[in-house]
Amino acid sequence: MKQLLIPVIVLCFAAAASAQVTSVYTSTTTKACKQVNQTDEGAGYYEGICPGTGGYTVELIEGDIRQTLNIITPLKKRHELNFWGFYGGFSTVGEKIEWRVKKGVPIALIARFNVSDAEDPKKTKSYLMVSKVSKTSSCVVDVIMPGPKQNADAREVADKAAAMPCKAVE
Repeated sequence: MKQLLIPVIVLCFAAAASAQVTSVYTSTTTKACKQVNQTDEGAGYYEGICPGTGGYTVELIEGDIRQTLNIITPLKKRHELNFWGFYGGFSTVGEKIEWRVKKGVPIALIARFNVSDAEDPKKTKSYLMVSKVSKTSSCVVDVIMPGPKQNADAREVADKAAAMPCKAVE
């Protein structure tokens, strides 16, 4: 009986391991993204399509020295994340984004969002924006404040993001 039980236990652990959530990293640098639109008028404007995973891509948008991301599904449906609606200061999206993936399908996205202090633009705060990702809807579900466990906290939230409501812009 023990000889039969061991393969069953090993098979159960293998099945659980294959359903685990993993990370895939992609870049938002201008080298990695394909420029779609750009103008130098006023404070400037930039749109670029950046690589993603599982058929998804991201659109990096910069206007008035502020950046945000949109998620684009494999069927080319665009979901606006509206990062700049959460914090109005000058901002940049980090050069690397983390996709949380289950069985090759993205379920969440974690992006660093650096926001300048309104009183001293040389000072910035670095938030992690956690967004759920699906073919039908994607949105920011939480903003992780700076701290020693910021990355781990963001991954924990991302892994349960699908069941979370969209966070309202304040």
